[in-house]
Amino acid sequence: MRLHILAVGRLKRAPEQTLAEDYLNRAAKLGRQAGVTSVSFVETAESRAATASLRRKEEASLLLARIPAKSYVISLEQAGKELTTGGFANELGRLIGRVADLAFLIGGPDGHGEEIKRRADLQLSLGKLTWPHRLARLMLSEQIYRAVTILVNHPYHRA
Repeated sequence: MRLHILAVGRLKRAPEQTLAEDYLNRAAKLGRQAGVTSVSFVETAESRAATASLRRKEEASLLLARIPAKSYVISLEQAGKELTTGGFANELGRLIGRVADLAFLIGGPDGHGEEIKRRADLQLSLGKLTWPHRLARLMLSEQIYRAVTILVNHPYHRA
């Protein structure tokens, strides 16, 4: 299974970006043992439209255009389903071998447009707190790595 993280906005070189890339590189290497063949990260431009509604619609179009065909789609949503780390690992493990591509979608500052919410197979929340997008990317990257370590019985996750 190929994992894709598609995010609105472009991060400048920052410690959070470096750390997220490190987790994704680790997940890609260790993931082969679990059936994860690649991990990619794609950024799209943040919309400059005049209203939040128009920005969400434009950003949704950009994200939807980059989702590989027949992907299982998980959108990060503040009001989405909350999973434990073990539950997230179980969901990832359930999808390995069943889908060729798994796409995680991170919206812009105004959130996701309705087109994304309709397309998503799962709406996932990183918790009830609001996180800056660069930290959300980092947290998702770490959780992907942690889930892979759980699936291959690596000692990184000790809970």
